Amino acid sequence: DAGVHSKAWYAATCDRKTAEDALHQSNKDGSFLVRKSSGQDSRQPYTLVVFYNRRVYNVPIRFIESTRQYALGREKSGEERFGSVAEIVENHQRTSLVLIDSQNNTKDSTKLKHIVRVS
Repeated sequence: DAGVHSKAWYAATCDRKTAEDALHQSNKDGSFLVRKSSGQDSRQPYTLVVFYNRRVYNVPIRFIESTRQYALGREKSGEERFGSVAEIVENHQRTSLVLIDSQNNTKDSTKLKHIVRVS
């Protein structure tokens, strides 16, 4: 179990546009939520949606079948892996998360600070 279902930051039925709209409305750097990925792929079950610097980042959360762990973004060597999605969120509430803008090839970082609830 990813440990998401009882969490305030988990927006189960939320689609990408609803999540992005909610984060734009919050307008606070470090606002975030986790939603189900639109692709319904078992290898990428969730998406971490983060607001920073007037932009919304959709960061894929991957499930690694071989180790039954979760990781963020594209696979890379030496990546951090976690036992649950909740552990990813808790970790990045304490340590900065690197946000990569693939269109402009820029990097930012922020901690996950403000939970956004989608009604």
